[in-house]
Amino acid sequence: MNSKTRREAQAVRGLANVITLPPPGPGFIGEGHTAIHVIDSREFAHNDPFIMLADDRVDLAPGQRAGGPHPHAGFEIVTFAVEGEARDRDEGLLRAGDVLWMTAGSGVVHNEDVEPLGKLRILQLWTTLPSASRWMAPRFAHVARETVPVRQEPGVEARVYTGASGTIRTPSRTYLPMTMVDVRLDPNVVFEQEVPASYNGFLYPLEGELLVDGETPQRLSAGQIGWLESGGASTTIRLTAGQKGARVLLYAGERQGVPIVTHGPFVGETRADLVRVSQAYVEGRMPRVSELGQAR
Repeated sequence: MNSKTRREAQAVRGLANVITLPPPGPGFIGEGHTAIHVIDSREFAHNDPFIMLADDRVDLAPGQRAGGPHPHAGFEIVTFAVEGEARDRDEGLLRAGDVLWMTAGSGVVHNEDVEPLGKLRILQLWTTLPSASRWMAPRFAHVARETVPVRQEPGVEARVYTGASGTIRTPSRTYLPMTMVDVRLDPNVVFEQEVPASYNGFLYPLEGELLVDGETPQRLSAGQIGWLESGGASTTIRLTAGQKGARVLLYAGERQGVPIVTHGPFVGETRADLVRVSQAYVEGRMPRVSELGQAR
């Protein structure tokens, strides 16, 4: 590496870790459902503010439904439809490219009575909440793909669901400061993205292969997750698509630095938090998602 190349590499935020994921395994629904557990809640100290990410693939018989009423509290959920369509009793028609934003906050009952309309692939991300917002009233928003601002440059289509990319700014629907961008690149195209130094983040390729610049450039492909280096002076990530192009999701969010405790669908900072929200659910004091209305 010559001196110019070294200076350029040091000016970007590379990858700290690349993890090759296992193939999809049996999901909780049963036959017709497989999943990859991309992020494990037991590793939150490293992954903060991200608690869990599941990559679900569903292929049920026509008319077969999945899910049932269950509670959530103390965190936020970002559901992204990668491909396919599904009809949900609470959330309506979910199509490829749509995102569901839900702040569980003080507690909400999620019906998730889902009827996949053919093969379906969704990503469900759980993120922690800032301490001051953890027990806010729950809220929900369904954002259709066609309403999401797009950064378009030669060979680049970057759909900005929240945060910023280039000159595009998208208002946040989460209490957690975060960025989420769906990036599609033509073969060999270079793409740069700013990520605030205080944000932890990762790249999750959906198609193709990428070269992620850094002091030691690393290749990243579908079936892997690449965690960004810690912030510091470098806030730019630079991606180069492989010879067949690439599609990659960038998730980044501000570290909260507050330990969490979890129990099933509940997240808190103390065991007392978990007892309190569990009791609220048992006593029927949590609203349903269908009662929340659309957050603006």
